[in-house]
Amino acid sequence: MNKVKARSDFGFFGNKLYLILACVAGIPIYIAVKGYVESIQVYADDSVTFAATVFFILGVFTGRYISQVWASGLKTFPKDVLAGLALLIIASLAWLFFHADFPLPGRTAINLLLFWLPFLLISIASGVMIKVMHAVTQNQLTEAKSEAAHSQSELNLLQSQLSPHFLFNTLNNLYGLSITDHQKIPPLLLKLSELLRYSVYDASEIYVPLRNEMAYIKNYIEFEKIRIGDRLVLSTDLEEMIDPEIKIAPMLLIVFIENAFKHSKNTASPEIFVDISLRTWGSSILFSVRNSYGREEEENNMLDRSGGVGLPNVNKRLELLYPNAHELNVRSDELFYTVELQLKMK
Repeated sequence: MNKVKARSDFGFFGNKLYLILACVAGIPIYIAVKGYVESIQVYADDSVTFAATVFFILGVFTGRYISQVWASGLKTFPKDVLAGLALLIIASLAWLFFHADFPLPGRTAINLLLFWLPFLLISIASGVMIKVMHAVTQNQLTEAKSEAAHSQSELNLLQSQLSPHFLFNTLNNLYGLSITDHQKIPPLLLKLSELLRYSVYDASEIYVPLRNEMAYIKNYIEFEKIRIGDRLVLSTDLEEMIDPEIKIAPMLLIVFIENAFKHSKNTASPEIFVDISLRTWGSSILFSVRNSYGREEEENNMLDRSGGVGLPNVNKRLELLYPNAHELNVRSDELFYTVELQLKMK
């Protein structure tokens, strides 16, 4: 269907819509031409006016037709061409008005020629301008749709990677606990079921209510508290009363939280320190997570290697979903690794 439509647009008159628009535009054109013809005292002015109106419309279609192959590939407005066409139209109009005030004596053929020639130039130049502007607009729209479709596909792929990534890391942890602390496995499996239910079913939208994401984060924190046990020193500042209208990209913050728990346990200290904050302020969502970590791990780039798809994934999703609407700061010192993220509310 699209191919048939595209071919019909390359005809002289294009599709039927253009003919309808031409008929509608013919009314004000007829009125303007009639006033001009009367001012230069042309014989049989009604006939000349009608002929000139048809002539002008045909000239517009001619300009459109002769420029369509060249214009069809344009993605930006050719400023020099458009400026030249505009100058030609203005000069032709200026000549028509000058000729109306100072016509040659008598109803000579030269008067008609001096009328028809600039009239033809105006109509053809107008047709070229209309075609160029329409072609560039359509090409830009098509390219924008293509980029949006590509971004959507990429986003869907990134989002589909989140659950397997989380499940892979969690199963690794469960395997270790099954050997060293197997009594924790049943409650952890129950929590894991709740977490996977959200990540698979509830987090399928591009944006979800922030309060739902907060509930998921709290569930995950409870999961980690069971898994780590008394070694964990946890501090949280999670806003309780959140407007249900505030939305956020799902599974976005959990990647940073997961990494905080995952890498803090590799410290030499007997205690694991994790500090999580999530609040709203003005039109922004403010999130931070701070965790202890081993200096040797940073030197060996363990965070990048074992982080897998999580960190590259979240950075790409931020670029796609929050362009120029997020600020991510990551810093570390001798003992702590800190992530701070500010997002514009959706």
